[in-house]
Amino acid sequence: DKVLPELIEPYELRAAKLREFLEDVKPSLCYDIVPLADPFGPSITDPDLQCLVVSEETRWGGEAVNRKRLENGLPELALHEIQLMKDPDHSQNEEEKISSSSLRQRLLGTLLQPPRRDPALPSRPYVIGLTGGTGSGKTSIAKLLGHLGAFIIDADKLGHAVYVPGGPAYEPVVAAFGAEILNKDGTINRKVLGAKVFGNQ
Repeated sequence: DKVLPELIEPYELRAAKLREFLEDVKPSLCYDIVPLADPFGPSITDPDLQCLVVSEETRWGGEAVNRKRLENGLPELALHEIQLMKDPDHSQNEEEKISSSSLRQRLLGTLLQPPRRDPALPSRPYVIGLTGGTGSGKTSIAKLLGHLGAFIIDADKLGHAVYVPGGPAYEPVVAAFGAEILNKDGTINRKVLGAKVFGNQ
């Protein structure tokens, strides 16, 4: 699983950058850049390949390639292992080596796309929606924006308020999920309710 997969650049852009780099380094170099539809790609089917460049981390992958080649009746590839370059500027929560995962982490908090201007919309108020799964940092970001002067509307708190005793959703929720979701004081036990809702019961 990749870190922040939503920030991975599309294949076409990455291939174009690689092609530009290769042309800068050695214009006479012959190469064939292909997308990988599986972990092995053409390495286990191309009889003309002779060598596979690996690192200490990916040597096991090179060995897996050779096993597959033997199964396919192809000769093994020479595995040329290179050392990974250290990143002198890595932070505590980043990898020591130069890593695309670390580069994507550093994109957090930067403007990836300019705001779309719509003359039909007023310039203020500027509405920012925070979405994400549990533990994704919505509350922390909201607090930071609040310190900067933003007015915070907490949808979780608003949602919880409607099913407190006497609230507009209290009786319908109890009727739908049963009295077993209630605490002794009559309030709704959110943990029990959540198990029913997200358990599709």
